[in-house]
Amino acid sequence: MSMFKWEVVHGGKTPPPGEAVGPLQRLSWPRTAGLGAQHVVAMFGATFVFPIIMGLDPNLAILFSGICTILFLLIVKNRVPSYLGTSAAFVSGVVVIRDQGGDSADVTGAILVSGLLLAAVGVAVHFVGARWLKVILPPAVTGAVVMLIGFNLAPVVANVYWPQDQWIALATASFMVLAAVLFPGFWSRIAVFLALIFGYAVSWLADRVVGPVTSVTGDGSGELVTRDRVDWSSVGAADWLGLPGGTLPDGVDVVHGPSFSLTFALLVLPGVIALIAENTGHVRAVAEMTGDDLDPYMGRAIGADGLATALASSFGGSPTTTYAENIGVMSATRVYSTAAYYVAAAVAIVLGLSPKFGAVVNAIPGGVLGGITVVLYGMIGLIGAKIWVENNVDFGNPVNLIGLSAGLIAGIGGVTLQVTDDFELGGIALGTILVLVYFHLVKGRKEELGSGEVTKVL
Repeated sequence: MSMFKWEVVHGGKTPPPGEAVGPLQRLSWPRTAGLGAQHVVAMFGATFVFPIIMGLDPNLAILFSGICTILFLLIVKNRVPSYLGTSAAFVSGVVVIRDQGGDSADVTGAILVSGLLLAAVGVAVHFVGARWLKVILPPAVTGAVVMLIGFNLAPVVANVYWPQDQWIALATASFMVLAAVLFPGFWSRIAVFLALIFGYAVSWLADRVVGPVTSVTGDGSGELVTRDRVDWSSVGAADWLGLPGGTLPDGVDVVHGPSFSLTFALLVLPGVIALIAENTGHVRAVAEMTGDDLDPYMGRAIGADGLATALASSFGGSPTTTYAENIGVMSATRVYSTAAYYVAAAVAIVLGLSPKFGAVVNAIPGGVLGGITVVLYGMIGLIGAKIWVENNVDFGNPVNLIGLSAGLIAGIGGVTLQVTDDFELGGIALGTILVLVYFHLVKGRKEELGSGEVTKVL
């Protein structure tokens, strides 16, 4: 039980200017509960938007985000304060799985395999060290993979969400951009959540002022229908408390066992690279803020995220990752107490056990999702560019310029390679393979040449 004892500092009151609260410390429980509520709001928007996009249940995702956050904190011994929300790294792969006829069980099976692989990487890092990761996955490679994951999703916005209500989508996207950049402090960090509320309100108002919208449905069929933007018919019938249940849009039970396919597993494996980069960056960011040496916990953090993803997907839940939004809250408050994350996890579990809450989430208008995803997907892609900039990746070097170019175009453009009659590589999977193979091929060749001149293609 000693793990659940935190030293009360600053008399339990808000720390004075320049002072902080460490991971193993806390303020009074009422103040800790308030901070936990902030963490819930910070992770909220993205955590239930991404399950909807992947065709999974947002209630189950919220529930497992709480369970998995507790699992993560236990594995890292409360040394790395983080919240595990839904990961966006697998969205592109999931879209391809569904395009190829896979259902939700195929999706969660593929994600479970990735979670176990990530856990294995975490174990290796814990015992061997993180240096080998930098050799296999240098910033040039991880940046390229993250970029193609984000930009590969552009057709999803253009063909599925945006056409459902283009003007609501535009209004929501505009609000989200302004909120994220112009709103002060904490408010800018919950721009996704605020944009959801704004889009919901505008959609409700539009129904009453201009009437129902006539547009394509969200199933990709292209069928035109006339409907209200906001339909809460299922909200009133939903119970306040209850276990997640029912069926997903593809007919699979909300809580289901995974189905395994090598082809589908390969489609989402690039997400593991993104999660390695994400977790590594987040642990280092927390270490910089707290002043603690967290390198000994790097492997634990990566492995914990992998186990959490595997656990959630075993029951039909969504993949997880540490959330930058919550790191932003800690940066603003200088309170790094893991006690606040336990509070946030408990709140998430309660919300996940409310079918009425889930009905409200499932009723989010398609136009609102169009506005949010057009920004979010672009941000995911540009995080890849951010990795390049922060690590001074030199594109004057032909190893980087030429070595990454083919993989980027293949991944973003959806290029395919028919390997056998029953097996095809395409999109992100093919792009990631080309990035890894071509980069290390030309890098190794250049090192063999030593100081000699590398043939200039451009």
